Amino acid sequence: MDLLLHQVLSGLATGGIYASVALALVMIYQATHLVNFAQGELAMFATYLSWTLMQSGLPYWVAFALTVLIAFAAGVVIERVVVRPVENGSVLSVVIVFIGLLVIFNSLAGWIYSYTIKPFPSPFPSDLVAGGLLSGHELGSMLVTLGVLVLVFVFFRFTPLGLAMRAAAQNPVSSRLVGVRVGWMLALGWGLASAIGAVAGMMVAPIVFLEPNMMGGILLYAFAGALLGGIDSPGGAVLGGFLVGVLENLVGMVLGTELKLSVALVIIVAVLVVRPSGLFGQVHVARV
Repeated sequence: MDLLLHQVLSGLATGGIYASVALALVMIYQATHLVNFAQGELAMFATYLSWTLMQSGLPYWVAFALTVLIAFAAGVVIERVVVRPVENGSVLSVVIVFIGLLVIFNSLAGWIYSYTIKPFPSPFPSDLVAGGLLSGHELGSMLVTLGVLVLVFVFFRFTPLGLAMRAAAQNPVSSRLVGVRVGWMLALGWGLASAIGAVAGMMVAPIVFLEPNMMGGILLYAFAGALLGGIDSPGGAVLGGFLVGVLENLVGMVLGTELKLSVALVIIVAVLVVRPSGLFGQVHVARV
């Protein structure tokens, strides 16, 4: 029983990371209606920036805050400079831009930092907590992730800027008619997605270690979570991320860790076949 409880709690901790990345994917999807394949690489590169800041002598939380701000600014710049020129182009053009960003950031990280695996510090104690069921890092990263998700919810639910961003993503034409600067709202959405991804990268790096391909598996699980909850539903994506984290651990406990990565692929295929809109996504009906 203790083993089952430990796997569930540990799954919730890693599921929080998947939920953050899934939320970032949904934010970009609402703006472009496409999945940002470079989301994981943006998070990875931001984590390397954090590591660089800490190596230069800055305390962990100062480097953490600076990295989030830099990631936010980088997301805005990428949207304005790289994505904006092709936003009215074909779907293939935008997808190629996303894949190009993925390759560029991965190669740039390997060129600057090499592909050698590096340890990444955790601000939380390594001792076991919660009756020995969780490590200090797992509990701390879960609390940080939940804090970020609550802040994002409050921002989009109760602030004028958040409401304007939601309106711009869901109905840009009507938003323009009421004076919302849709272009800048979408750029801010990219900035927020990059900042959330940076937090996820810094929280998972102490577990998977720092290297240019560290976010490959994380992005796959996050994509499965976003699809499971609903690719156009921020709340659903968050719930989906937690569910995927728990399922991953339970399957690993029962069938072995070799099949853990298959969980994400099975969920993706099952959702696309059975319910493409996910658990909480909207079903779009077109009259022909």
